[in-house]
Amino acid sequence: MKQLLKPVLALGLMTASATAITAPAMAQQAQGVAVVNIPAVVANSNAYQTAQQQRQTTYAAQIQQAETRQQQISAQLKPLVDKFNADRQAATPDRASLQQQAGQIQQIEQAGQRELQQILAPVVASQTYVNEQIEDRLDEAVQAAATKNNVTLVLSASNGQILFAGPTHNLNQQVLAELNTLLPAAALVPPQGWLPREIRQQQAAQAAAQAQQAGTAPAAPAQQQPTGR
Repeated sequence: MKQLLKPVLALGLMTASATAITAPAMAQQAQGVAVVNIPAVVANSNAYQTAQQQRQTTYAAQIQQAETRQQQISAQLKPLVDKFNADRQAATPDRASLQQQAGQIQQIEQAGQRELQQILAPVVASQTYVNEQIEDRLDEAVQAAATKNNVTLVLSASNGQILFAGPTHNLNQQVLAELNTLLPAAALVPPQGWLPREIRQQQAAQAAAQAQQAGTAPAAPAQQQPTGR
């Protein structure tokens, strides 16, 4: 099941290790400076972990349907792939036939991926919805943790510019504690009509552009009234 969801739900959080929270971060040591591994904090938060568990039950039907359909697609492709490999190893392979076979295999694979993505669309929407709820409280959690620990500068542990940091500069646990307080649990199922933040922002930008265009469009010249003699 995890192998099935991995290509579809690759959001960068499922691979975060729980040990990443306590592992020493790398940063330049300085008074009042701390580093935070945001993906690790998110992946270890109560809201994220609880949603991961609930999702397997809430969307069990979609996950099972996708697994079954993937098995069917694999069974459909196997004889075609076997024949393609056998024909390719012939002494004088028919290149035109091989090209036709490869095109057929690719077409089935692409159609299968689209079908699986459609089946798992509610699962993906749920994960995106949960992630957004967590992201909405992250800044507040970081600021609260920094204030309580007398930190004036917080650096990202994944920006590639950090060289070293002692354990006292690792703010992961404090940010995680604040995040768990601010968001103990996240709603799992998106409300009707909900759209991901990226799409909402695109729609808002388009609406603003259309409104600006409508407001700045030059007015049509008034028709000149005929003058009497």
